[in-house]
Amino acid sequence: QGFNLTAGSRLFHCDEQVCRTNLTDAPVAELHDLFCKKLQQCCMLFDFLDCVADLKGKEIKRAALNELVESVATSRGVLIEPLYPEAIKMISVNIFRTLPPSENPEFDPEEDEPTLEASWPHLQLVYEFFLRFLESPDFQPSMAKRYVDQKFVLQLLELFDSEDPREREYLKTILHRVYGKLLGLRAYIRKQINNIFLRFIYETEHFNGVAELLEILGSIINGFALPLKAEHKQFLVRVLIPLHTAKSLSIFHAQLAYCVVQFMEKDATVTEYVSVMFLGEIEEILDVIEPSQFIRVQEPLFKQIAACISSPHFQVAERALYFWNNEYILSLIEENCQVILPLVFATLYRVSKEHWNQSVTHTTHHGLTY
Repeated sequence: QGFNLTAGSRLFHCDEQVCRTNLTDAPVAELHDLFCKKLQQCCMLFDFLDCVADLKGKEIKRAALNELVESVATSRGVLIEPLYPEAIKMISVNIFRTLPPSENPEFDPEEDEPTLEASWPHLQLVYEFFLRFLESPDFQPSMAKRYVDQKFVLQLLELFDSEDPREREYLKTILHRVYGKLLGLRAYIRKQINNIFLRFIYETEHFNGVAELLEILGSIINGFALPLKAEHKQFLVRVLIPLHTAKSLSIFHAQLAYCVVQFMEKDATVTEYVSVMFLGEIEEILDVIEPSQFIRVQEPLFKQIAACISSPHFQVAERALYFWNNEYILSLIEENCQVILPLVFATLYRVSKEHWNQSVTHTTHHGLTY
């Protein structure tokens, strides 16, 4: 016996016995079969844009999802092999969807309210189930990897563009668990995050989940073995450093800075490289800065430049001294020499006498003669 509930043009079929029997009350012999039926029951989707449609069906599904969450979180021995494909199918049917275009093309996360996912009452429980599934003591990576594959991960990463911060928070935790438990997917996950960032930097300039992906990467970088692989250093150079040029940098700057610091703590040679890149970016900014803006930053800026000039790493010192080869920067220094000269003269003089690298001492003499 069963009863049907209209859900748009489709029918929500629920076996009365399945609906009325709670997983916590099910006899052990029937538990796995009932668990499987409730997973299948939860594959039905509802229209949440119509808030009064199919209320009974929505409530039945919500109750079933709550039961599944509680069961996988508290019961041992529930996750047997035949349930893995059913669980991943239910998760996939519910979370994988085409994200709607932003209602506001000029959406600014710092100024505007995000568009929240209408189906969140069900979607949250599906994400919660997925998280408990991954964290269960019974979870077997060897079984899960047949269903949580590269295609699945790619679809999961695409969801990070959701405007709903609640969804991105769940995705962040879930992807971190997948990375930790399914070792065969690690390189693929890093590669696809790399691709998302490259598209963001050079093509779209828009992706809602940059901060969350960087937060995951902070943990991943922290676990890198030493010495750092060439692949990991290339990620710093080709992706993390160029991310500093994004217009929306302020939204994810804290997470980006953490990632860069993790690299610097792992490998001292990276510190010098980042310093050289930083100086290059500063020169590009100074090339277009207005004199009135320059006055506001000149003191802290030239304190930092002086520190770079005195670096024992010759490439850092040399890159800082190249500022004196830039005619526009020289004109700014000349106009503000009463402020700048006291900040750099002692350093220039000492480096010209004491630095171990001949090229640096020669370039420093040029700065002094100016």
